Amino acid sequence: MPSPHPARDDAGADVIDLDRARRRPPDPPPGEEPPRDRDLDAALAFLRRRLTGDYDVDVFGFDRDLTERVLLPLARPLYRSYWRVRAVGLEHVPDHGGALIVANHAGTLPFDALMTKVALFDEHPAHRHLRELAADLALRAPVVGPLLRKTGNTLAHHDDAVRLLESGELVGVWPEGYKGVGKPYGERYKLQRFGRGGFVTVALRAGVPIVPVAIIGSEEIYPMIGDARPLARLLGLPYFPLTPTFPWLGPLGLVPLPSRWTIEFGRAIDTAGYGSGAAEDPMTVFELTDRVRATVQQMLYRGLMGRRSIFR
Repeated sequence: MPSPHPARDDAGADVIDLDRARRRPPDPPPGEEPPRDRDLDAALAFLRRRLTGDYDVDVFGFDRDLTERVLLPLARPLYRSYWRVRAVGLEHVPDHGGALIVANHAGTLPFDALMTKVALFDEHPAHRHLRELAADLALRAPVVGPLLRKTGNTLAHHDDAVRLLESGELVGVWPEGYKGVGKPYGERYKLQRFGRGGFVTVALRAGVPIVPVAIIGSEEIYPMIGDARPLARLLGLPYFPLTPTFPWLGPLGLVPLPSRWTIEFGRAIDTAGYGSGAAEDPMTVFELTDRVRATVQQMLYRGLMGRRSIFR
């Protein structure tokens, strides 16, 4: 039975139990609250603001307080521990002012957009929020749609995108759309068509730089080996994925695989030098769209060549 008194050495001095000392969290500096108390105070302050309505929502429905206090903390374990995301090239994203983030889209479910959002807020020196342009189907979905709007998503409409960019926001777009996020595993990291270049028209109208982004790792979280198209049409979905685990394992099949991710932000492409009428010139829009797509594809190939393994 351990003695209730501390051990003593031959000189009678107390001997410190080093293992116990390591296990015990350090005492906070004088006058500073312990971390647990600070977290509790922050949670109570958040609840107080929600109950009293003391928080701001912009004209697009973006709730900054909810995003920073609820969504981002829920997403961080996926970012830091599960997918162990490495963000590189963040110096190419401006500290202030509008810019258009253009990335590849994949993974059956659009976790890549969420992880990009976490990277820009947590790891960029200016802690910038990403305002994603979402498809109408996603914004109309019950429960999910209102949450998407509250966390910064808005409809992929030219006028709304230009307003956000001209007001100094970072706007994210995934031009492959459902063709990218729902492509089969055999076509992984092969970019689909970038639409009609609407994102380039938006950038030219707002006069903001385009930052190409290559995301590696998202393709492996739900390897899509088939598409139950009759079921997708019945449910009004663009595709109904069949993976090695879903729907065969039921709810367990919804658990994504723990691939290792890299999000690379490439050198910004300046649009200011194209002139005021460039947005109305189809050839200019086509050429710039093709340039952005080729840049992202090259970044993907380069990143894949340097990857040792899918899961580490």
